[in-house]
Amino acid sequence: MMHFISNDSKANVVGPIGSQPIALAAAALVILVVGVGSIVLWRAYTGTSPEQDRIASARQLQARTAQASEQLIEKTKGIETSQQESIDQLQVVQDQLQTVRRLLTAQQADTKKLSEQVGALLAPSTACGNPSPAPIVRGIQSALCSKYLGQPRRTRQEVDWLARVASP
Repeated sequence: MMHFISNDSKANVVGPIGSQPIALAAAALVILVVGVGSIVLWRAYTGTSPEQDRIASARQLQARTAQASEQLIEKTKGIETSQQESIDQLQVVQDQLQTVRRLLTAQQADTKKLSEQVGALLAPSTACGNPSPAPIVRGIQSALCSKYLGQPRRTRQEVDWLARVASP
């Protein structure tokens, strides 16, 4: 004999579970309530909750971040101050350099002018025959003429004296 398995057997398996849905829902509710109750008891017993831990760690992180930001701002201000001081010192050095350049240019111009004047005063064409206006220049000219030309240069007084002595 053959037994035929009908589709009713599948219905029988689903049938008992589906036939008492209230019992199944009640069992799930009891498991859920027991789970939530154990979590509540565990938190009450330990005195902490993950949310509080998260809040505390977030506050600590904020405090560290704020402290690091303040330190960074202070360091940045310090660097800014030292850079400004360096810029000020560089400007002072540049001003001093410009002043030295101006003084050097003026000194070179004065040296050139004096060199030209001394050259004009000590020129051989004017040194040994023409009277000079300054006594110091006459002394220099007289010394140069006697040294290089072999004859002393006569001062105005000497020329006048020689003229009086030589005249009858």
